[in-house]
Amino acid sequence: MNPAGIDPSPRAITSFYPVLMTGDVAATAAFYQRMFGFRPLFEADWYVHLQAAGDSNVNLAILHGDHDTIPVQGRGRAAGLLLNFEVPDVDAVHDQLVAAGADIVLPLRDEDFGQRHFIMAAPDGVLIDVITPIPPSEAFAAQYLDP
Repeated sequence: MNPAGIDPSPRAITSFYPVLMTGDVAATAAFYQRMFGFRPLFEADWYVHLQAAGDSNVNLAILHGDHDTIPVQGRGRAAGLLLNFEVPDVDAVHDQLVAAGADIVLPLRDEDFGQRHFIMAAPDGVLIDVITPIPPSEAFAAQYLDP
């Protein structure tokens, strides 16, 4: 039981991944494959399920925003979304993505709250924050909670 007295077992989450709604499924899926090495597990003209090479727990799906499985009031395109991709060596990834033509919208930098990162633009207005955790400054270290 959790503090609210709700038994979580029937609602145990067995998988979690974002589904990006887009107007061009093929181009959006190709972007994530080219820039981050995702591989398709399922492909249709209206939906592509991608998985990171080497980690079956990292998944991303691309869905046509007007598909009939989406209720009318929820149809559209991803907006106001920032995806965080944590990587072991953000500097190396930055150099590779710049060489591949990535649109870097925030340059590589260190943050006092404990990140070395950069932000790039993805299709349909989505932003991708590529991060390697670094030690936070003393001012931010106290804000981290034990897991």
